[in-house]
Parts: sequence; structure tokens; C-alpha cells
Amino acid sequence: VKLVESGGGSVQAGGSLRLSCVASGYTFSMFALGWFRQVSGKDREGVAIIDTDGSTMYVDSAKGRFTISKDNAKNTLYLQMNNLQPEDTAIYYCVSGPTAEGLSVAAALLVAGYWGQGTQVTVSS
Repeated sequence: VKLVESGGGSVQAGGSLRLSCVASGYTFSMFALGWFRQVSGKDREGVAIIDTDGSTMYVDSAKGRFTISKDNAKNTLYLQMNNLQPEDTAIYYCVSGPTAEGLSVAAALLVAGYWGQGTQVTVSS
């Protein structure tokens, strides 16, 4: 499994970015997908999740600003981020993996998912 993120960069507060993640090495539609982020010295945080049935979940701070989507034909996951704020500054990771009974999708991805190399998002005030 290989996941390659792109689309990170530097923007001013209120700006937008669209992250992309191209997956290969497995059947894309079989696994749940998510975007996690990490700030140096802090734990990784699940930002947005999309399950195999298309259902989505967001961390509270992302609701109304971020949209996760996927294109199964292109094996690509997206994260549209609008109205970015300085607290959104982090390395963003694309994650893919199977779900597990007894675990939330986010927890399953965190402990057993496949991770990309990450892309830096920096938001200045």
C-alpha cells in the first residue's frame, strides 16, 4: 500500500487549500480513509474520516470548514479546507485501512492504518 499526499502549503488566515492523496497497491474502495494531522510535540488528531459506504465524520474544529471526499475511479482522497486558521497549522497525513469491530473508524485507522508521508500546512495570521 502506498499513499502520496500533495497540496499542502502556506496560506493566510481565511484562505483555502485542497489536499489530495493518491493511493496504490490495494483495492481503494475496500478501506476506510481519513486525514489526520500532527503538530510537533502533540498527538496525532483525526480531522476527517470517510468510510467505505461514503459516510463522513469530522473533528468539531473542522465541521463547516473542511470537506472530505474521494474518487474511487482515480484512487484519490481529497480534503478541501476553507477558512483556514493558524491553529490548523500541522503536518497532514492521509491514512487508509480496514475497520475493526469494537473500534471507531478513526481508532482503527490510527492503530492499524497505512500512512502517507505527510504534507505541511502552514496558516499565518
